[in-house]
Amino acid sequence: MKRGNLALLVLLVLLVLGGIGYYLYRNLEPYTETVEHGASPEARANPYLAAEMYLRGRGIRVTTARGMEVLDQLPSKGQTLILLGTRENVTPTQNARLLDWANRGGHLIVTAESLWDEDEGKSGDLLLDQLGVQQFLTADLKDKEEEKSAQSDEQTAAPSEDRADDDTGKAEVEHEHPDQASGTTDKADAEADPYPNLTKLYLENEKAPAYIDFDTDYHLFDSKNLAYAWANSADSTHLLQLQRGQGLITVLTDNWIWQNGELDAYDNAWLLWYLAQDSAVTLVYRADGTSLMTLLMRYFPQALLAAALLLALLLWRNGLRQGPQQPNPDRSRRQLEEHLRAGADFILRQRGQLALLQGLQRDVMRRARQRQPGFDRLPVAEQWQALGRMTRMSVSAISQAMRPYPQQRMAVAEFTRQVAHLQSLRNAL
Repeated sequence: MKRGNLALLVLLVLLVLGGIGYYLYRNLEPYTETVEHGASPEARANPYLAAEMYLRGRGIRVTTARGMEVLDQLPSKGQTLILLGTRENVTPTQNARLLDWANRGGHLIVTAESLWDEDEGKSGDLLLDQLGVQQFLTADLKDKEEEKSAQSDEQTAAPSEDRADDDTGKAEVEHEHPDQASGTTDKADAEADPYPNLTKLYLENEKAPAYIDFDTDYHLFDSKNLAYAWANSADSTHLLQLQRGQGLITVLTDNWIWQNGELDAYDNAWLLWYLAQDSAVTLVYRADGTSLMTLLMRYFPQALLAAALLLALLLWRNGLRQGPQQPNPDRSRRQLEEHLRAGADFILRQRGQLALLQGLQRDVMRRARQRQPGFDRLPVAEQWQALGRMTRMSVSAISQAMRPYPQQRMAVAEFTRQVAHLQSLRNAL
């Protein structure tokens, strides 16, 4: 190809590429797209992972624990212990240890898990029953308040007939616009509390409260009047703080506000930081009873070690060979004696000693019937005497060979001796 044609071809290719590039430049527009991959495997496995990371980001040292064993080595001073798991199986001893830990200067944060039973006088939550903190349904509180107000109205609503007649006109005027009166009340309530479903925590020197998204279906009641701080929504209390010795106990209606999907709502994260500030935090994900293995390791370590050594010894003993180690078999062809020995060993393992001895006894009886008709109809003693005459063996030797054998396994020497007697008797016939 000539140089002129080659240069023309290169120029044409460059023009085509330039045209394509110019077209793409004028028509293609870059854009940003966010692809949601969902929560990470760590977040799905740990619903409070965001709370851990948030506290660490605020400079708070956070450790996690799987059970109440953390109390064995956890100091009280400068520590906040948050129980996130259920306390349904916590023992009275563990509850006493929790209270003692708080008495010595720790900050314990727990969640109320059971409703107060008026009939039984307890809730089943041993820790809160001891503190005098009771949990009710907000709807039940409203019903009780309505019943009390109705009873008080009935007691005070006994006017005389003259007063009733005088007040008839006033009553008609008062009930002339019920909707207007209701609207005025609702408007006043809305102005007084614009967020009735949010819990408000007021702090000193702060103009506006912190808003937390607690579940308004539940209410905490301090029956012993020990709480010195609390946080309320419009109709119920959701946070109580009680001084306990040198420490502090915080009771919540629910702790799901600190889960991964709810931590960033309202001031939920701020409340977690506020309760845990100036201390190290330990999150206990499983606050139920201590497992059996943990108790054994704690109180009986020597017994567990002895059991482990005994098990290892038994395994080693069972792993030993029975008898001396046999040499590797020769690759050459087996001798007839070896085949017979192997066959005999196989039959002995499969059928057992008793079956082999009974088989030899049947052979002896069959040969005796062949030599003397009617032999099987004779009594046993006469059969043995007849066998002695036919074989010229003593009756005692015949009785020892033909006697019934027990089901128990014989020693090798005894079994060999009995087989030899029966074979001699059979061969003599």
